Amino acid sequence: MNPAQILNQASQFFTYRFKIAGAELTISSIFQIILWLTLLILFTRILKKFLKSRLLVKFKIDEGNREALSTIISYAFAVLGFILILQTTGFNLASIAVIAGGLGVGIGFGLQNITNNFVSGLTLLVERTVKVGDFVEFDGLSGYVKEIAIRATIIRTLDGSDVVVPNSKLVENKLVNWSLESYTGRIHIPIGVAYESDPLLVTEILLKSAYMESAVLSDPAPKVIFNGFGDNALHFDLQVWINRIDQKIPVTSSINFIVEYNLRQQGINIPFPQRDLWLRNPEVLNFGRRQREVPQELAEVHHRPIPSPAVKPLALRDLLRQVTYFQNLTDLELRQLIEIGYRKRLLASEILFHEGDPGNAFYIILSGSVEVYVEKINKHLTNLTAGKFFGELALMLGIPRTATVRAKEETILFVITNKGFEKLLRENPELSEVMVQELGKHQEELAQRQQQLREMGLVNAAEDDKNLRVWVRKRLKNLFSL
Repeated sequence: MNPAQILNQASQFFTYRFKIAGAELTISSIFQIILWLTLLILFTRILKKFLKSRLLVKFKIDEGNREALSTIISYAFAVLGFILILQTTGFNLASIAVIAGGLGVGIGFGLQNITNNFVSGLTLLVERTVKVGDFVEFDGLSGYVKEIAIRATIIRTLDGSDVVVPNSKLVENKLVNWSLESYTGRIHIPIGVAYESDPLLVTEILLKSAYMESAVLSDPAPKVIFNGFGDNALHFDLQVWINRIDQKIPVTSSINFIVEYNLRQQGINIPFPQRDLWLRNPEVLNFGRRQREVPQELAEVHHRPIPSPAVKPLALRDLLRQVTYFQNLTDLELRQLIEIGYRKRLLASEILFHEGDPGNAFYIILSGSVEVYVEKINKHLTNLTAGKFFGELALMLGIPRTATVRAKEETILFVITNKGFEKLLRENPELSEVMVQELGKHQEELAQRQQQLREMGLVNAAEDDKNLRVWVRKRLKNLFSL
């Protein structure tokens, strides 16, 4: 067969005409359709990448919404392009629909999982309950949603591995999305202490430890739950809120280190399971001879000086009892006072408040020192060091600050705000009367404060009274809505 005959047969092969769904096609036109579909797929991928990485970024749309919009738009463009290609080649779409319906019955069973995953993927993209960048927990694994594709979703775990999860699994099963609205979340840290430990002191230490970790939020405030009495320990649960729940593991580790250190500083033991061994015939063992034979190295140890125990830091409970108005509170009432407060860190020369500011908080200096001065005339009044307190009268009576306070060095304060103090008085109505009686012992100072408020027009006519105790009682009720 000569070359001319070969070319002639090849030409006849590629130009051979046949009909499919009402369209007259040739082999060459089929190759053209394949080429156009390939170009359509490439263009669709480029379009999705352009929308996600460039165009939608200019509109300041977050990563999860960019992924959803770019995927839906690219899918719509691919469907539209596929229809146009079929129409330009002469396909009858009505005939194709009939054929597809017939084939769907036969092959639907084999492709039902793929179809289910495809529809589930569209559901995820439209509902946006799970978006790219979200931190999720699913089927025992935690990680970030890296991509939501047609068939499956890719989750990047905290260990750096990529897990491919069919979309239908995410739609049909329970999934925890930690970042659906925000990354803020609560973590629980169980702690057991020895039975001889003081529960109030333990509560104080746990709350102090929580505030020593910078990732812990002060609102909502950390909380300590006394879970009960175990076989070997008192069981507590430290509950803290953090601004990045995906940092749960390192934050928990950090708090555990801090808790262990603070418990050790206060001499509180973390127990371990113990068992007592009883010997039925102890006389069989020759303990007498062993006790007489003391090794030389042990004898030397007995003569070594015993190191003195480290000085324990002053407990916040003891500091609160130094405040006149709190000295008669029970341990349970002090525990509530400790729980409603929080710790505040001041840098050197940082201003805590200015004169004239609302007196809406009470402070105890845990470490460091502050200077109290009159800012207008630059007059130094006093310096306060660790263990001192200030602002308690302003908190209880709502009196404006009469001086400015700034840190002389890095300082840590224990703070009780009016919001927390109101909660304490609401939960303990009898406590307000205790405050009234204690405040009533300082008649001269109360008279000065009352006159100061009158001059500033801050005394309500309904609460004003010549009897200072009656005035204080009314003042507390109005300030804290008792």
